[in-house]
Amino acid sequence: MARFDRYVLWQLLSLFGFFSLVLVGVYWVNRAVALFDQIISDGQSAGVFLELTALTLPNVIRLVLPVSAFAAAVWVTNRLATESELVVAQSAGLGPFRMARAPLVFGLVVAALIAALTHVIVPASRAALSERQNEIAQNVTARLLVEGRFMHPADGLTVYIRQIEETGALNGILLSDSRRTESRTTYTAARALLVRAETGPKLVMVDGLAQTYFPATGRLITTRFSDFAYDLAGLIGGRAMGRTDERELPTAVLLRPTDEILAATRKPASVLLYEAHARFAQPLLGLVGALIGFAALVAGGFSRFGFWRQVALAIAALVAVQILDNAVADRALADSAMLPLVYLPGVAGIGFAAGLLAWASRRRRRPREAALPASGVAA
Repeated sequence: MARFDRYVLWQLLSLFGFFSLVLVGVYWVNRAVALFDQIISDGQSAGVFLELTALTLPNVIRLVLPVSAFAAAVWVTNRLATESELVVAQSAGLGPFRMARAPLVFGLVVAALIAALTHVIVPASRAALSERQNEIAQNVTARLLVEGRFMHPADGLTVYIRQIEETGALNGILLSDSRRTESRTTYTAARALLVRAETGPKLVMVDGLAQTYFPATGRLITTRFSDFAYDLAGLIGGRAMGRTDERELPTAVLLRPTDEILAATRKPASVLLYEAHARFAQPLLGLVGALIGFAALVAGGFSRFGFWRQVALAIAALVAVQILDNAVADRALADSAMLPLVYLPGVAGIGFAAGLLAWASRRRRRPREAALPASGVAA
């Protein structure tokens, strides 16, 4: 029977790899199209695009693995049932819980992969991605420093530069900011310079005019200035200046947030603790997907009309677990005392799968118990 477990486990791992590859490809292409438009419009090369998309892959894989585990478990169990291999195993004396040994090991393997991703690989890739995006964003030359063209580095913002000197000075600049609905401001200056500061790059305009128009009232206010600094930090995207994303921090740091970490992330301690506990809870979803996919089909038994009802039950159960996960996330974020609820979806999913297997075991014993008296009388 150990050979049967190895056979089922190999089938599960093979289909798991196939579904993971397909789903990661679909999800990655969907994300890459939007990233490609952004990178190319910013004047970056294809190498930068490949680098950034590679750094987003670990998080994509983390999201896909539970779904791949569920799909592999459903597919393999359905094939074993249609080819009567489960019937042969049951005839050899294997009960539902005994046959669930291979799916359980498979689910633990998937959970270990998700744990490695959530605790190590994804935070490191997020930190590297944010750092790389910040470096690219700081280089505003590709967005703004183009002679004789109207550039649109952000929605509602237009920049025009008549001439760029070899020293980096900008001659004849126009900057129109219409991001606010209540007013539109146009800056014109004879000269300008790009200056780096701790809070981000700034455009220092010299000898210019600011014209602010209010469409509601039709008023136009003009202001002449000898020098004026325009903050570009909000236009370059990437990581917020001086702010750290909690998803980039190691789990040990999130579990014991110091005052320095809270100041760097600008988030309350409850958010950091939720992120840490969510990393421990996410691997359970991979185990839940494997067990529910197997238990739902085994509990349904054999049917000449196929296993579409069992598959629908498995999908509904997985969707219910995900809905529960979203619901408890809101509660845990609002109150740190509710953090244990983060583990509820995983525990509930495992309990549901165990209940299906117990129901299948009881249903399998009933025909045998009913047949024993009849066989004794016949003897």
